[in-house]
Amino acid sequence: MQAKKKDLDIQNVSDLGIDVSNRTSILSVELPPKREAGVMVESVEELVEKLKNEAKVIT
Repeated sequence: MQAKKKDLDIQNVSDLGIDVSNRTSILSVELPPKREAGVMVESVEELVEKLKNEAKVIT
């Protein structure tokens, strides 16, 4: 329990000689591109057909 009684050395940043100035700058701020609308399918067969032929996810 001696750790609770030990004094902590508190130092300022200026005492350590560290530069804390901002090194980054904002070049531009843009909105993300609009997303395309989703496609609603009526059945599982239609979904599987689209995944095979259009998206080429299922082989």
